[in-house]
Amino acid sequence: MISFDKSNLFELMKCLIVDDQKAFHLIIGNLIGLDPSLTLIGSYVDAFMAHKVIVEEEIDLLFLDIEMPGMNGIELAKIIQDKGPMVIFTTSQTEYALEAFNLNVIDYLIKPIEPSRFLKAVEKAKKVAKTKDLVMSSENDEFVFIRDSYTIRRIKIADILYLEASVNYVNIHLSSGQSYSIHSSITSLEEKLPKNLFFRVHRSFIVNLGKVDTIEGKTLVVNGHMVPIADAYRTALNRRMPIL
Repeated sequence: MISFDKSNLFELMKCLIVDDQKAFHLIIGNLIGLDPSLTLIGSYVDAFMAHKVIVEEEIDLLFLDIEMPGMNGIELAKIIQDKGPMVIFTTSQTEYALEAFNLNVIDYLIKPIEPSRFLKAVEKAKKVAKTKDLVMSSENDEFVFIRDSYTIRRIKIADILYLEASVNYVNIHLSSGQSYSIHSSITSLEEKLPKNLFFRVHRSFIVNLGKVDTIEGKTLVVNGHMVPIADAYRTALNRRMPIL
């Protein structure tokens, strides 16, 4: 049985469809109609026209085909990446999945789209839209979403080195050298991150155990970064680490 979250019925998400095949406008439009919290603003066969609308209006969610003449879906997603709507790709091709997910998209739906799979992607978009800190993409996915100012960013869990609490914010440090600050408590993030990968070693620090290089006294070395170990967490850490 198909179900939807009734909690957002009065917080309509404005949607746009971009697909060069008009038949899919009707199909995806009917799927959008399954969820009363979504409202369809328009449908376009041309990415250039869609871009004009995205710039001029506030669009929350974009259902975007990839293979289109002129500007394709990947190119449009790149242009709007930092200030546009959330994107769900709707395509018959699987070959673009990796490139698509590197663009912080919410989901990647393969045509023909099952209604249950469509609604699952929409629920994910709703959670990301409401979040103030971090959302797991799904139980089995390898990504999280964070809100960085007005931008929703998709981050590989494997790229996270450690998290560091700072007053009302938490800094997420990545292996690339980048870091992002999100408004949250470190305890809230601890509850959301995979327990098999992340471990609290200090009241202000959570580390990705797979990134730990060495333990030196009361300090962890995580990809060259020094992270303190509090006495209260040391025994539990020793049990978690595969120390011979």
